[in-house]
Parts: sequence; C-alpha cells; structure tokens
Amino acid sequence: MTDASESYVGVFDGRLVPGKRAALILVDMVDAYLAPKSPLYCATAAAAAEAAARLLAAARASSAPVVFTRVSYTPGGANGGLFYKKTPVLKVFDEGSRLGEFPAALLPQKREMVVTKQYPSAFFGTELTEYLNGMKIDTVVIGGFSTSGCVRATALDALQHGFAPFVVREACADRHPAPHESNLFDLQTKYAEVVSLDAGLQILGG
Repeated sequence: MTDASESYVGVFDGRLVPGKRAALILVDMVDAYLAPKSPLYCATAAAAAEAAARLLAAARASSAPVVFTRVSYTPGGANGGLFYKKTPVLKVFDEGSRLGEFPAALLPQKREMVVTKQYPSAFFGTELTEYLNGMKIDTVVIGGFSTSGCVRATALDALQHGFAPFVVREACADRHPAPHESNLFDLQTKYAEVVSLDAGLQILGG
C-alpha cells in the first residue's frame, strides 16, 4: 500500500508564511485534560502544557496578544445544543466545575483575552474575529486540547477568517496518538502549517 504522504505529493504542496503580526491562541488548556481522574484526561497533555508555557512566555516577552479559550455550560447544557447531546462527557464543563479551570502555569493575566465557548471552534459564536482584527493580527500560533477536536476546529476557522494558522505540534495533545497524528497530517495538508515548538517561538518573537 502506498504511504499516505506519497499520494499527496504534487497535489497539496502549498505553504503559508507568517504575516506581520502574530497572536497566540491556547485552546482549552484546562484541568479537564490534565487531571488523571477526569474522564477527559490525556496522558500527553502535561508535556503539551509545558510547551504551551514556553509559547506563552515568548508571547508575553514580545508583547504578542494572547488568547485563552475555555468551555462552560449552563447546568444541563441548555446552551450546548447538539454538541452537548452528542458528547455527554462535556458535562465536566458545567458551570462550577473545577475541571474547567486553567492550570497554574497557564493562568491568564490582566488584559489577556479569555474566550468562553460552547462549541469546538474558538471563533464560533464568539468575539474572537473582531478582537484579532482590532489588534491587526494576521497570523495565529495555536496549541491546545484536543488535536482532533477544538484545535482542529479553531485552526480551520482561523484559515476561513483570514488568519494564517500555525499549529505547534508539541503544544497539542489528544487521547490517542492515531487521531493526534492523523489530524496534524490533515491540517498540514490542507488548512494550516504544523510547526515545531522552536518555529512557533520564532513566529512569536521568542
């Protein structure tokens, strides 16, 4: 059988380059994925959070805008629509749950934007597009949880809203390596640039 990457050569070879001003988006990097007893626990999330902390430090040092996202639902998920019904585990994000909180190493500072969302993409139903446009952003560096869910959805929407998305491999995590790798492959092929931590730091000026 032909290797998957071979069948894409010469067809999906386009590349994006960073623009004039980048922002960092950390997608749902909350305790639900880091706490071992959480139903959403991801074994590789801690390493991704460490990489994200380096991106965060670089963004702050260069005064690049930083956006954190989190998920929160009214009890019972009345504002979660079909997504909440399809994925009942999202009840861990009902208002008041400690699993929806940010870890100590990734706490937002004053004047850093926190987007509270109910759906996978950080752009859907939020003010993120207007915020980034207002800050003259044309490039976003993305890390978060999970690769196959909210990271992918956010990167795709970033592209569709005119922001060049750069997904940092080491700063993303998923429950299993197969969806993690397959979604990074798909993102790189069609929708984003999947880059190393060092490349992400460079884009942010670190």
